[in-house]
Amino acid sequence: MKERIALFVDVQNIYYTTRQTFGCHFNYQAFWDQLTGGREVVRAVAYAIDRGDAAQMNFQRILHNIGFEVRLKPFIQRRDGSAKGDWDVGITIDLLDAAPEADIVVLASGDGDFDLALERVKRSGAQAWAFGVEALTAQALIKAADRFIAIDESLLLRR
Repeated sequence: MKERIALFVDVQNIYYTTRQTFGCHFNYQAFWDQLTGGREVVRAVAYAIDRGDAAQMNFQRILHNIGFEVRLKPFIQRRDGSAKGDWDVGITIDLLDAAPEADIVVLASGDGDFDLALERVKRSGAQAWAFGVEALTAQALIKAADRFIAIDESLLLRR
């Protein structure tokens, strides 16, 4: 019987941490290929902010074609110049909902706010894996995961 895997990607976190550290983009196809080979994908979701521009819509199409469900939240610009577009609650709910159906639940994010969610995933019997840029991933998230996989050259798009 194939292992069942669920993948969840905090697109904004992965975009900014990968760009800051490596100066390039994350390779979603390589990520997918590395994790799904020989496994049954029970759920795969990429969470992003919707700005409505053509380049972003093309990126969303690419994610969909790889196999991800793309969930979008509107980009909100506040009067004070700050912005809002946070998926933390949605990602957490989906992680917890997927855990009983998966053997492995993977979160691609460096956000330490997800440490408790990974702990709960483990209590459901699934393994909790985290992917992130090592230098920019919260230690609490690394500790909470059964396995932490650092984003390296094999997961980068170099032009």
